[in-house]
Amino acid sequence: MPEFFEDVARKWKSFADNRKRTARIDEEAVRSTYARWAPIYDRVFGYVFDSGRRAAVSFVNELPSGRILECGVGTGISLPHYHPDHRITGIDLSPEMLDIARERVTADGLANVEALEVADAGEMPMADESFDTSVAMFVLTVVPDPKAVMAELARVTRPGGAVVLVSHFPEQKGWRGWLGEKLAPLSASLGWHMDFDIGRILGRSDLRLIDRRRVGPIGFFTLLVFERV
Repeated sequence: MPEFFEDVARKWKSFADNRKRTARIDEEAVRSTYARWAPIYDRVFGYVFDSGRRAAVSFVNELPSGRILECGVGTGISLPHYHPDHRITGIDLSPEMLDIARERVTADGLANVEALEVADAGEMPMADESFDTSVAMFVLTVVPDPKAVMAELARVTRPGGAVVLVSHFPEQKGWRGWLGEKLAPLSASLGWHMDFDIGRILGRSDLRLIDRRRVGPIGFFTLLVFERV
């Protein structure tokens, strides 16, 4: 356990020293960090991100049954909350996180989970227009190339389908901004950039923004819903 807190401290120092600069997140560093966090991820981060995660899944559950891609499925903490009529495929960069997700699928008897695969969100092995809905929860602020991930989410989603994102963006002011500052050391330990510019994922011609709302009991997270055009 001490090494995890040392990791937080190191990441916080890096975050404080570099918060005014945009740095490319190294994929191998992200993979290594999540491998270390995997055994305790749900206990440490499960509650923190729960409201945003549930808001995204709740939106998906209002849609007609279909094939759902969850990009960055991690330990599969969201999987039990999907409507059983949805057929879920999950991908993640971390084999260790996916091992826990597979254990969850078996333990909970989640027959609607079709596949859990190691894959790079910026270069998915899925065919074009394979899914009715693609979901990325707390992913875009971590990946090395958010534009590539957005392009892939659009590519694998059928026209008329939905791309659903949820995260925290630093556009928030006042006490929400203050809370973001306080959570920065924790989020930085996962390579999650609290200074992420939301403009980096908006303005695509193949994705039309149809919903943007604050979610969670304090409105700390932002839910973005796009229609694939």
